[in-house]
Amino acid sequence: MSDIFVHQTAVVDQPCQIGAGTKIWHFSHIMKNAVIGQNCNFGQNVFVASNVVIGNNVKVQNNVSIYEGCTLEDDVFCGPSCVFTNVSNPRSQINRRSAYEPTLLRRGVTLGANCTIVCGITLGRYAFVAAGAVVTKDAPDYALLMGVPARRVGWMSRHGHRLTERDAAGNLICPESGWRYTETDADTLRCLDWPEDEPLSDEE
Repeated sequence: MSDIFVHQTAVVDQPCQIGAGTKIWHFSHIMKNAVIGQNCNFGQNVFVASNVVIGNNVKVQNNVSIYEGCTLEDDVFCGPSCVFTNVSNPRSQINRRSAYEPTLLRRGVTLGANCTIVCGITLGRYAFVAAGAVVTKDAPDYALLMGVPARRVGWMSRHGHRLTERDAAGNLICPESGWRYTETDADTLRCLDWPEDEPLSDEE
């Protein structure tokens, strides 16, 4: 544990797995059997349940609870007070601990403040959920999701910009990186200049 930072007010139950360079701040609670990667940052009052799996370089802002059944791949960003669930039809009188529904956030997903991710869905790589949205179904890579319930209203680049400009070939262009994105069909976007599963280079 010498290669991670745990604030004196935080609680980390054992056994669990936490990668080097990870920081866990005030009043957070990591339960036993959680798996957390390297260089993650957990803000104040974050809860990570048992058997949650979190990748590398994940940023979780204040007041977020990540419940059993959730898997967050590398480079996911969770905005303040975003909400996860793990049962779609909870009742206080009925124990549904054996019926947790898996939720998967693929690499690079961004969750805006106060959004809700209903359990049992998958958000594709680099999907971007607007603040306050309620996501109730799967979303493709690079989707920009807004509303209650959320729907795809556009595409977001890997660098976090809404894609609106096109080049002469019809490819969407990220205004920050200049990378090109192409729509292979109405619900599929692919980056032509960098593999979706590759980390950014040190220069990016």
